[in-house]
Amino acid sequence: MNTIIVTACPSGIANSIITAGLLEQATREKGWKSVIECHSTVQDCQRLAPADIDSAELVIIVADPQCYADLDLARFNNKNAYLASASEVIDNPKEFLSAAQSRATAFVAPKIEAQAPAASSQLKVVGITACPTGVAHTFMAAEALEDFGKKQGYQVKIETRGSVGAKNQLSEAEIAEADLVIIAADIEVDLARFDGKKLHKTSTGIALKKTNDCYATAIADAKVYQHSAKSSSSEGTAKAEKTGAYKHLMTGVSHMLPVVVAGGLCIALSFIFGIEAFKEEGTLAAALMTIGGGSAFALMIPVLAGYIAYSIADRPGLAPGLVGGMLASSTGAGFLGGILAGFIAGYLAKWLIENIKLPNSMEALKPILIVPFLATLAVGLIMIYVIGSPVAAAMTGLTDFLNNMGSTNAVLLGIILGAMMCFDLGGPVNKAAYTFGVGLLSTQTYGPMAAIMAAGMVPALGMGLATFLARNKFIESEREAGKASFVLGLCFISEGAIPFAAKDPMRVIPACMIGGAVTGALSMLFGAQLLAPHGGLFVLFIPNAISPVFLYLAAIAVGTAITGFGYAFVKKSDTAIS
Repeated sequence: MNTIIVTACPSGIANSIITAGLLEQATREKGWKSVIECHSTVQDCQRLAPADIDSAELVIIVADPQCYADLDLARFNNKNAYLASASEVIDNPKEFLSAAQSRATAFVAPKIEAQAPAASSQLKVVGITACPTGVAHTFMAAEALEDFGKKQGYQVKIETRGSVGAKNQLSEAEIAEADLVIIAADIEVDLARFDGKKLHKTSTGIALKKTNDCYATAIADAKVYQHSAKSSSSEGTAKAEKTGAYKHLMTGVSHMLPVVVAGGLCIALSFIFGIEAFKEEGTLAAALMTIGGGSAFALMIPVLAGYIAYSIADRPGLAPGLVGGMLASSTGAGFLGGILAGFIAGYLAKWLIENIKLPNSMEALKPILIVPFLATLAVGLIMIYVIGSPVAAAMTGLTDFLNNMGSTNAVLLGIILGAMMCFDLGGPVNKAAYTFGVGLLSTQTYGPMAAIMAAGMVPALGMGLATFLARNKFIESEREAGKASFVLGLCFISEGAIPFAAKDPMRVIPACMIGGAVTGALSMLFGAQLLAPHGGLFVLFIPNAISPVFLYLAAIAVGTAITGFGYAFVKKSDTAIS
């Protein structure tokens, strides 16, 4: 089949070149003949010849709407054509071609409003960014949104919901004047302030790595937000609904994390006086252990379950979630039981809110009395009689397996966890591995957490090392980013490697995963133990928080060297990267 492919994106770099390459390869594999017109700012555009257009049986146009004015779409009028976005292509190019062939229709070029660019350039944009840990993605996504928007001439202000609380807070006047609201959040955030505003919801990852696409989609697809008691930040779009369970889990994890960090550090401090000093009643070591292990860690699973339920059903879900989490803890069901309790409590409370009908005079009793009572009662009975014992048995089996596994199994687990931590640099896979390690702290299983934190430091440390080893391959701004990346790596913030991964993913990600897998394997092989789930190498200032210290540092150094030397070797100079 004779096919014409036209690609374009606002930056003229990423989506335009990537989709052109993917479709060229896919047409070749299907045995189709294709001619490509790729609009790019980094390479010359070979315009289609009239003869190519005349002979084409199918025209595929992959472009953002704001690029249409530059494409002279009228030349394809009456041809069998299909308009698409880059996101449709990237997942599966061959399936896309088949879909484009079946859906193509006689083309009529859309009318381009001459005044549209001037109008869009006056946009006033506000937004919120939030990620589970509230450290890296929160602030990097906000910076990306503000920088890109200002380059387009927009007025942009983004509020960050980080681990230190809300910063750069939006005023009521700024929200009222805004033309568009962008919510880039991986956890639940309160949207009541944006009632009646045009609002677009996305993730921090998309806002950071695909900022131009984020803005284009927000401008084209934002809907007027109507707040209600049932509203949540995971509702609204089909994509958001698919990731709702993940967002609810991450909301629970983000609220649990400060409790775990504080508790773990208090436990580590108690070990300054000796590994078993806390057993002597009345001592400072015993008090620290009571604070960390007896109180903070006791709250860990109830907080996890409570805020999962809160994310799903708002305040009516909090009480049943907390109670379900406490029962998961007391029955031995652990963090797995807590996760189940949170989801059961949340969805049950939400169902009750939506289905219990009361007179208007009694409606106020529903969220504060009826729903919390019924949901708490039901969740409690389910945890005691149905879920508690089986999940407790599963947790006991998992804990025994991890504590008694041989070196081969330990190394294999370390490889898997280490590779997961380096795969998407703070994304869902990274967070899944991290949540697994944090959850095991409640069972006094500290080995996986050590491997996870060690491997999580490797990407950012490795990229910093690479910029030092191969300075001539990096431009000045990348060398500066490498210095920042190294510092972030020391703090266990793997997102420091994102600028490098975004520019050269096919080389950076494998290099990071190999280094992380080796570090995770060595950490498990050495029997490393880590009591605090965050802090990076700065946890070393607390005696006995990490053991054995020197072998643990050696594991991190080996993985960093593999990633740094490996990427320095395979990286092409900046002028050669397309």
